[in-house]
Amino acid sequence: MGLKAPPRLAFARDSTHVEEMLNILSICVGLIALVFGVVAFLPLLGWAYWAIIPVALVGLALGAMSDRTSGRNLNLVVIIIGIVRLMIGGGII
Repeated sequence: MGLKAPPRLAFARDSTHVEEMLNILSICVGLIALVFGVVAFLPLLGWAYWAIIPVALVGLALGAMSDRTSGRNLNLVVIIIGIVRLMIGGGII
């Protein structure tokens, strides 16, 4: 009669769960930044990209820590659109 290993608990997490959650969180942050970016694309609201780009950078950092690339890519697109919009408007408009 040997000792058996205890069964794995349902709530035990390994690193893949954390990396998947980081990707989901990155996508959520990217979608929020994208919605605000669409609104800020209107004339005279370009100054809002000064707040949107740092939010997308946080999402990019979360996506970089994940094992998937969808969240990272979404945030990269939001950042590139924001930088181009700021360059077109001279940083303010």
